[in-house]
Amino acid sequence: MLLHVSEWGDPRGEPLVCLHGVTGYAGVYQRLAEERWHERRVLAFDLRGHGRSGWEPPWDFATQVADLAETSAALGLSTADWVGHSFGGRLVLELASSHPQLLRRAALLDPAIQLLPEVALAVADFERREPVYASREEYVEERLLLYPDSPRVAIEHEAAQHLEQQSDGSVRRRTCQPAAISIYGELASAPPAPSTLATDTLLLYAPAYGLVHPDQIETYRVALGDRLQVVEVPGMHMVQWDAFEEVAAAVQRLVNATD
Repeated sequence: MLLHVSEWGDPRGEPLVCLHGVTGYAGVYQRLAEERWHERRVLAFDLRGHGRSGWEPPWDFATQVADLAETSAALGLSTADWVGHSFGGRLVLELASSHPQLLRRAALLDPAIQLLPEVALAVADFERREPVYASREEYVEERLLLYPDSPRVAIEHEAAQHLEQQSDGSVRRRTCQPAAISIYGELASAPPAPSTLATDTLLLYAPAYGLVHPDQIETYRVALGDRLQVVEVPGMHMVQWDAFEEVAAAVQRLVNATD
């Protein structure tokens, strides 16, 4: 499947491909692209089951990675720097294992390397409901309860772009709920061996959120050695919002290191 792509920055710049998390969308990278990464050709994908890309199954990792490879080829990308947040970070690991030639460097932003089964079950169960809201304001308030460290303006921007008006006046998030449930199940599976990540890598995480575990970090340190940069940031899981400056600077350091 060819994925929907949002593009910002210099079309002649080095490509930087960005992947969002479960129930997210490409626009979560817009501010970073426009304000901090504007010298790059920033390409953000709506993943299968999300946003303006197709929603049809299957939603397994193999199919998602095939979508990334097909879309990259259509864009003329033989290699690129990749940024992945949460589920997007796990997809970068999967891509590195199956299509290593596509990765020049990898930035993992609070990546969902592997969810504990009970966590995967809880979030999958939460996503069984239809994401319909009486108004955009109701959506914003719910998101602020989930992510209290996130700036309201960022969530309001998401509400404006990621919600679709319904005929009865309500709004619905542009996500396929069966896809979200399926993906959370996939995230409980074992990730590729860290040794398959044969490139310079940033692992940026929010200790307060607890998604990335110390033993996971140590495993990647051992496997990657000095090819790995580990950066702790404040805030919670939405690091693009909660730790905007830290994320912008860390990714810039990574992608500019050998330019």
